[in-house]
This record gives sequence, structure tokens and C-alpha cells, in this order.
Amino acid sequence: MSYLDATHDLYTKAAETPEIGLCCTTSPIWQFPGLSIPKRMQEMNYGCGTTVSASDLVGNPKILYVGVGGAMELLQFAYFSREKGNIIGVDSVDRMLQAAEENLLVAEKENEWFERDFIELKKGDALNLPIEDESVDIAAQNCLFNIFKAEDLKKAISEMYRVLKPHGRLVMSDPICEQPMSETLRNDDRLRAECLSGAIPLKDYLKALVDAGFGTVEVRARHSYRILDPKHYTTDHLIHIESVEVCAIKDPMPPDGPCIFTGKTAIYFGEEEYFDDHKGHLLLKHQPLAVCDKTAAQLGGLNADIHISESTYHYRGGGCC
Repeated sequence: MSYLDATHDLYTKAAETPEIGLCCTTSPIWQFPGLSIPKRMQEMNYGCGTTVSASDLVGNPKILYVGVGGAMELLQFAYFSREKGNIIGVDSVDRMLQAAEENLLVAEKENEWFERDFIELKKGDALNLPIEDESVDIAAQNCLFNIFKAEDLKKAISEMYRVLKPHGRLVMSDPICEQPMSETLRNDDRLRAECLSGAIPLKDYLKALVDAGFGTVEVRARHSYRILDPKHYTTDHLIHIESVEVCAIKDPMPPDGPCIFTGKTAIYFGEEEYFDDHKGHLLLKHQPLAVCDKTAAQLGGLNADIHISESTYHYRGGGCC
């Protein structure tokens, strides 16, 4: 049995009997005025963060969500994009699609604004999406891609890139891990399916997005997630797994490399009212400006009166670029 077969079996069982805490954080579930999330949807919240951000969802976008789970994020997306078939949910597990359908019918009864035909469910594989080229504005996945090994991860990201329109957004939430992990853990199919042993360092995660062609990448949030300890797992040291929320934008790749935002800011504190680098970055005196890592490095070498903060790994838009 391959690791993908193990994942399929695990989530077939999770669809039949919701397993609270299988792959989710204890963070509060996003709630919006007039939105009721059925209890079973919440129990099937098999994600490690959220891919739903109101700032992404203006203008009634066409949205693709891969790995539907209990359909909670599909319902949350529908709150912002209320047109027939405007949201597509793709999953390879028949029982999960069935559970999502059941949950959406309950949601229709609990929410006056929601119509079941806002969402289209499709059987499909993340490695070969049943979606046309450049046909969606937003593509999202939550705690799915970390399951894939390197070549499959590359393929899954390239498929998302393919279906996105120019300047479209790939919004993802996945576990990451900076500590070394043994091959025994890496090759444990059950732990990989549980979104634990497939976690990779953030720099490798971001590189996979840049290698696919995304010219802008935003690290929006980074949280503590799980611990693998020597008492319970095959490891001789404590392994800290974090959850990261990232948005990769299908912008053209700049000649000098991608713009990657990791929560850095630049503050000018010199004698003039502002500092202008004549490359599109205007720093008003004592006003922090969010900057990508590339711009941070450039500005830091231009003027001694500019302070560049460390990465916070929390970025919510604005600033340079």
C-alpha cells in the first residue's frame, strides 16, 4: 500500500465517523454574521489553519477548493461568492464527497442565504485536477499538500498554478517543521496521512511555490501546531511542528526574483520628511511600511536611518510591491 492509499483509507474512515482533532488546531472557527456552521462540519474540520480571508474574496470570485473535508471552508467561501457553481470542491475520496454533500444540505436548512447550487462537488485528484486552464480566481487547500512527497507536491502545486487566472491566488495552510526528521518518521504512511511526518521547512515550502512560477508569496500566519516526542514517536529529539498560512499570487516573476513577504517592516527615522529609493518605495518618517524580504535587504543597505524589523511571519497586505 502506498502513502496515498493510506491517506485515502484514513479519510474514508474520517468521513464515516468524524474524528475530532484528527488534523486541526484549537483556533476558533471563523464566524460571520448570518453564518451558521453545522455541528458535523465543525467536527470534520480536518485542517491546520484557514484559507478563508475576506480580503481575497471581493468581486464574487470563482473559487476552487481541493480536499473538501466536511465542506466547512466551502460554506465559508460561499458566504462571499453567492452564485450558482461559483465554488468548486474537488476530492478523490467518494465517502468524503458524500459527507460533504450531506453537510451542505444541512447548511442550506440552517442558513437562509445559502443555496446548495452555489457549490459544485467533483470527484478528482489534486495531481490531475478536472479543471480548465486559467479558469479560477482563487485556489485553496488546507492540510492536504503536506501529505505529498517531493515530486507529488511539485505536481500538485503546478496543477494549482495551471488552473489559476493571471494574478489569481493560491491560498494554503499546511504544517511545517524546521527540525530534522528521521527517515522512519518520513516513511510512516499513517503519520504522513495524519499531516505530521510530511511537514517540511518553510524555506523548502516557499521554494516549491516560487519554482512553480508564483512571483509573489505572502506568509500570512505561523502558529505552533504539534509535538513529536521521543516517548511516543521514533525520534531521539523533540520535533516541533508549526502551522503556516500562505498566499501565492500568480504574478509575473520579477527579473530580480520573487517578492516574498514574511512580515518585515521598514521604518525611516532620518532628518527628512521621507525617504524615496526611486524604485517605488516611499518611506514616510516614523511610519512603518510592510516590505518583502528582497526590498528589506535593498533598503537596509541604502540608508543608515532605516530600521528593518525581523520577520514576524504574519503579513496581512499593504506596503511595497
